[in-house]
Amino acid sequence: MDWLVGFILLLACFGAGATGAIFPPGEWYERLQRPSWTPPNWMFPVVWTSLYILMALAGGMVAQKDGGGIALACWALQITMNSLWTPVFFGLRRIREALLVMAGLWVSVLAMVTTHASVDIVAGILLLPYLIWVTVAGALNVAMVRLNPDVRPLRIDQLP
Repeated sequence: MDWLVGFILLLACFGAGATGAIFPPGEWYERLQRPSWTPPNWMFPVVWTSLYILMALAGGMVAQKDGGGIALACWALQITMNSLWTPVFFGLRRIREALLVMAGLWVSVLAMVTTHASVDIVAGILLLPYLIWVTVAGALNVAMVRLNPDVRPLRIDQLP
């Protein structure tokens, strides 16, 4: 385990997580129709904190191993996609376009799980909860689009 790399990756995770503070759900989100199976609001920070820790651990585990470069490239791709979803969905209120970001996130997480597992099986297993959570988040995004067909995205002049 490369603890320095793991720590740097953890900082990257919390940078991605900071998008939730920059673009909070707010009243707009509360007015949207949500499916009955939507997790309670308190669950999101708990789950994301846990997932970010697992992601950093998994990245640190593969960092110095053969094949770790490709695994870390997939790690970087997924954290980029992860960082984009919140500003698109909550910041711009473009819930349909957020589906495209979510699709990219899901594929990049699958690639990360696969490449990490090929380098270190435990690292790959640590990432499975993330793949499951992103699958649920994707289904939630689809449901939100279906339940809220008339949602209007923010215009440039409406941005904070």
